Amino acid sequence: MRNTLVVIPTYNEIENIEAIIRATFTAMPIADVLIVDDNSPDKTAEKVAELQEEFVEQLHLLQRKKKEGLGTAYIAGFKWALNKGYQYICEMDADFSHNPNDLKKLYKACHDDGADVSIGSRYKSGVNVVNWPMNRVLLSYFASKYVQLITQMNINDATAGFICYKRKVLEEINFNKVQFVGYAFQIEMKFKAYLKGFTIVEVPVIFTDRTKGTSKMNGSIISEAVFGVIVMKLKSLFKNK
Repeated sequence: MRNTLVVIPTYNEIENIEAIIRATFTAMPIADVLIVDDNSPDKTAEKVAELQEEFVEQLHLLQRKKKEGLGTAYIAGFKWALNKGYQYICEMDADFSHNPNDLKKLYKACHDDGADVSIGSRYKSGVNVVNWPMNRVLLSYFASKYVQLITQMNINDATAGFICYKRKVLEEINFNKVQFVGYAFQIEMKFKAYLKGFTIVEVPVIFTDRTKGTSKMNGSIISEAVFGVIVMKLKSLFKNK
C-alpha cells in the first residue's frame, strides 16, 4: 500500500471517470485512488469496478446507497483513508476542473515543505480560472473574500476543493461535528484546521471548468455557504469564551 490516497467523489461521472483515473495514476504513480460513488444511475461505479481489474490494489471503490452531499462523501473517504493508514490524503473533483498533474505540487507542499494542509488555489496569484462565465468567476472570487473577512483566515481560496491533508489534521477533526454538506463543507474543513493551529499553504493552480457532464452547483449550496460561514464563526467565538 502506498502512503498517499486521492479521494474522488462521483455522481453521474461516467463521461469522465476512466480518463480521470488514468490521468491521476499517470501524474501520481505513488498514490492510490478511492472513488466514493453515490449510487450513480449512469453506472459510474460499474466502470470503476471494471478498471479495478487493471489497477489491482491501487484503485478502490466505496459505494454509497444514495446521493447524500459532497461533504458526507468526502468524510466517508477520509474515514476510509484513516482506517487504512494513509499518511497523505488528497481530495479532487472527477471532472478535470482540477488538473491531476497539480497533485504533485500539493503533495510536495506537505511532504517536503512542511505544510499540514496544502490548497490548490485559484486566487493565490490573480484569478486563474478557465471557461467559467464572468458571473460565476465573480461569485466564487468574492465568496472567498467574504469568507476571508468573516473568518480572518489568511486564505485566498477558502472554497477550493483541491486539497492535500496530512493524516494528523484529519485525525484531529471530529467529523461528527462537521455540519455542512455542500459548498460550505470546504470552508468548514479549512476553518477547523485553522482553529487547531495547523499550517495551511496555498499552491497556485489553474482551474478549468468541466467540459463533460453536469455541474452539481445550485442556489441552496451557495446560500448554505453564505449564511453558514457566519454561524460557523459565531460558534467558534462562543466556544472560545
